[in-house]
Amino acid sequence: MSCYLITGGAGFFGTILKKYFLSIGATCVSVDLEPDNYNHDNFTSYQGDINDNKLMDDIFSNHKFDAIFHCAALLAHVKKDLKRLWQSNVDGTQNICNYAIKHNINKIVFISSNCLWAKNFDENVKETETPNPIEIYGKSKLEAERILLSHKDKINSIIFRSPTIMDEGRLGLLGILFEFIDEGRKLPMVGDGKNRYQFIYAKDMAKAFELALMANYTDIFNIGSDDVKTFNEVYEYVIKKSDSKTRLLHFPKLPMILAMKICFWLGISPLGPYQYKMIASSFVFDTTKIKEKLGFVPTLKNEEMLLRAYDFYHKNKLEILNRKDVSAHNSVAKMGVIKILKWFM
Repeated sequence: MSCYLITGGAGFFGTILKKYFLSIGATCVSVDLEPDNYNHDNFTSYQGDINDNKLMDDIFSNHKFDAIFHCAALLAHVKKDLKRLWQSNVDGTQNICNYAIKHNINKIVFISSNCLWAKNFDENVKETETPNPIEIYGKSKLEAERILLSHKDKINSIIFRSPTIMDEGRLGLLGILFEFIDEGRKLPMVGDGKNRYQFIYAKDMAKAFELALMANYTDIFNIGSDDVKTFNEVYEYVIKKSDSKTRLLHFPKLPMILAMKICFWLGISPLGPYQYKMIASSFVFDTTKIKEKLGFVPTLKNEEMLLRAYDFYHKNKLEILNRKDVSAHNSVAKMGVIKILKWFM
């Protein structure tokens, strides 16, 4: 029976990933800063920091891993301590590599991000496009990639550059969107809404991790959905299917970006530089390479994923709003100044 270590196993995607591999007969071990109360005969959880060598010694002495699924990361809009974010995302990746080498584990699968870029692209972005992150989260992911690539003589690392991972239960900043739709409020849009932004279905991502186990080399792959529609089309699909009274309200792009930039620097908005550029721009990965080399095929489109996530929010809103001590993606982000805007919508 194969055994896998999942860093960030208590988080939104970590939970989906462990359930996927447990369902196909694997043993999974999770390490996460948050408590993990998931119960399964073949599952063990540890609470703590991947930079805590005493904890990591304990984990690696108690288990023999066939691979490490490195999903743990702190987010810039959640953790104000940017030094702590860098330690977790960068130093933590180096520590994972150290333990992999020490214990002869030659496979790491890592989730990187489309936050490595923050500009509008007219064409789908290939793996050969030079990254240029503008905020610390994207910079930390790029540095983590470099660490993994520097150990390619000892570790086969598959790096997935991922857009937003979507499924039932996905919240974070999307929770703000869901609240607008659930209450039937007008939804402010930056620009004309004809820009496109890609998601990836969480269960498709989990399948990609399984495919990555068969790759005996180090490589970087873009991953994402197919047939990416505009924000207008995706939001209208969710609004129509959920019988919401929400209407899209478009505002001029440049004044809105300036306003969001000012609010961010005043510390009153949850939207950082990457987020406010993303909702105003187009960003879609070219996924030709992962399809050709790993045989990956996405199963859900953006609008279908977003509807699933919204339906879950709608049906579980009371429980969601009362959650405590959960990961950022499993709770609704604080609105800040957006809460004031909402009451005028």
